[in-house]
Amino acid sequence: MITIENLHKSFGKLKVLDGLNMSALGEGIFAVLGPNGSGKTTLIKCILGMVIPNSGSIKLNNEEIIGKWIYRKKISYMPQIANFPPNLRVVELIEMIKTLRPQQTKETELIKLFDLEDSLNKKLATLSGGTKQKVNIVLTFMFDSPIIILDEPTTGLDPLSLIELKKLIIAEKSKNKTIIITSHIMSFIEEISDEIVFLLEGNVSFNGTIESLKEETNEGNLEHAIANIIQKSND
Repeated sequence: MITIENLHKSFGKLKVLDGLNMSALGEGIFAVLGPNGSGKTTLIKCILGMVIPNSGSIKLNNEEIIGKWIYRKKISYMPQIANFPPNLRVVELIEMIKTLRPQQTKETELIKLFDLEDSLNKKLATLSGGTKQKVNIVLTFMFDSPIIILDEPTTGLDPLSLIELKKLIIAEKSKNKTIIITSHIMSFIEEISDEIVFLLEGNVSFNGTIESLKEETNEGNLEHAIANIIQKSND
């Protein structure tokens, strides 16, 4: 369970997170949404320990994690853009990550699931964007982490791979995990998420279920409900 209280982060004069408070993220799939510049990336990086907030609290299972690092072993993170070493072969990258994080892994079934057998001995520089994203998925899901953070996971995926990714995420949810997703694809979010955390100007504008957001905005789908929130903020 992740809880966030009064989180502040500025980069120089630019205030990115402005006293952000968030309801506890427990078991389930949570979509962190918001327009560009709303603080999504900074929030994710604060949870990962890649950015240190100026003040506030981030707790994992009621233990403060800011300034610590051991907790990261409990998190699997899939970045939006994976900058893989171009001269490594796919199999070499997988083995390297396994040595950095010695845990039981399940890469074999994931490689088969995403049809990567013929790509294992290819250099990463030669792969298409979609194939690199499949490798990104394997590296993320081959560990049995209680927390999974996915930043734009659908980027570059073909329809079949997207279906398999959805099944994979739902299967991980069934293991009582906390899954945090960012995406600009509202149909994907509406199909897979339990709750929405919508950020505006460095704070939480909405935190709740998709159905309650639709009721609050009187809109029939998530895309229009989100547009409604943004429009009201601009009025």
